[in-house]
Amino acid sequence: MRSIQKVVVLGANGVMGAGAGALFASAGVPTVMLARTAEKAAAGVARANQITKGRIRPGLLSAGTYDDDLATVIADADLVLEAVAEEAATKRDVISLIDRLREPHTIVATVTSGLSIADLCAGYSSSLREHFVGIHLFNPPMAIAGCELIAHPGTDPGVLAVVREFLTSVCGRQVVECADRPAFAGNRLGFKLLNEVAQLAEEHGVAFMDRLLGPHTGRALPPLATIDLVGWDVHKAIVDNLRIRTRDTARESFKLPAYMRRGIERGTLGRKAKELGGFYRERGAIVLDPASGDYHPATPLASPLAEAMEAVLRTRGYAGAMEVMCNARGLEAEILQRVLLGYISYGLGLVGEVVARPRDVDRIMGFGFAWAPPGVLVDAIGPARAIVLLEQLELPVPAVVEQAARSGRPVFDEPAIDASRFFAVAA
Repeated sequence: MRSIQKVVVLGANGVMGAGAGALFASAGVPTVMLARTAEKAAAGVARANQITKGRIRPGLLSAGTYDDDLATVIADADLVLEAVAEEAATKRDVISLIDRLREPHTIVATVTSGLSIADLCAGYSSSLREHFVGIHLFNPPMAIAGCELIAHPGTDPGVLAVVREFLTSVCGRQVVECADRPAFAGNRLGFKLLNEVAQLAEEHGVAFMDRLLGPHTGRALPPLATIDLVGWDVHKAIVDNLRIRTRDTARESFKLPAYMRRGIERGTLGRKAKELGGFYRERGAIVLDPASGDYHPATPLASPLAEAMEAVLRTRGYAGAMEVMCNARGLEAEILQRVLLGYISYGLGLVGEVVARPRDVDRIMGFGFAWAPPGVLVDAIGPARAIVLLEQLELPVPAVVEQAARSGRPVFDEPAIDASRFFAVAA
C-alpha cells in the first residue's frame, strides 16, 4: 500500500477545502487545489496561504480546474480529497467524476461532518469503494487537532491504515476512528448538547443559559455563542439529519426549536449574518429574546450557581466546582445537572455503537470541541455519585461508568493531559 505523497483537493475555494489544503501543504505535502473555475481555485490557494501566514514552502500549492486539470493531476495523486458543499447529491456528482478518472491505487476521501460514507460511494466502482473513507476535519483544521476517520463496510483496512498514518504522523492530527453512523461521535454528542440548550433558551433566556453553561462547566465558549460561531444554518443541517436518522434516547434533543427555524428563514445565521446576527448582535451587546423574536441590550446577569462554581474553581479546581454543582438545589442546579449528566450519559453511551473505547469519545470532545470530555466529568463527580445522579434523572447509565465505580480506575485515560485546561474562569 502506497504512502500519501501528493494530495488533490476538490472544492478548494470553500472554507474546509482551503483549510485542508493549508493543513496538507504546511506539512510539506505537494497539494493541488481544484475548483470549478481558475479564479475560485486561485482564491483557495490564496486563502490557504493566508491561513498559514505565508509559511507554506513555494511550489507546494498549485491551482487548477476540474475540466482542465483533474484528469492530469489525479494520475499521480495518492489521495483525492472531496471538500465540496455538505450536500449528498453535490458530493456524489464530484465523487462520480473522480471515479471515472482515478488510478486503481488512488485513495478518495470525503470531508463531511456527518453524511453516510457508505451512501456517498454507493453504486460506484468496487475499486473506489475499497479506497473510500470519510475524514471529518474540525474547523479551522490548522487550529483544531481533533479529527474523525470513518470507514464504511467496504473500505480496505490497509487504506484506512494509510490514511490514519498520514493524518497522525504527517499532519499531526489527533485521529479518532468512528463507525459510519449519523454525525459520527463528536457532532452527535456536541450538537445534542447545543440544541438542548437552544431548546431551553426559549423558556429561560439566552443570557441565562450561556451564563449557566459557561467556561466554568468545561467549554471554551458558551453553547449559544458556539451556535452563532458555527452558523444557524449549519446547526440546522446537523440536527435535522440526526433527528431523521437516529432512533435513540436523544431524538427529541435534535428537534430544532421553531424560533430558530423562523430565524433562519429571515436570514438570522449567527456571526456570518453580521447585522442580523444570531443569538447575539454587535459582539454580544444585543441579545435575542427567543420567545418574542426581539433583540434587547444585554445586561449583566447574576447566576448564584455559576458564581459559586467559579469561586471554587479558583481555589479547589474543577472537581470542587463539580461538587458544588452536585450539592446545589433549585432551578439552576436542576437545569445544569440534567444537561451535564445528559452529556455524560449520551456521550459514553456511544461506546460500542460509534466508537470502540471511552477514550475515543473523550479525545474527540477534548481535541475537536475543546470541551471537557465526559470521562473528565465522571472522574470529577465520582463514578458512584454519577450513577446515583443519572438514575435520579432517569438517564441511561453507561457501562464504562459502572465499571469505573467497581474498579476505582479513572475513566479519562490521557495521562499527559492536564484536564484543568478545559475549564476557565474570569480573573
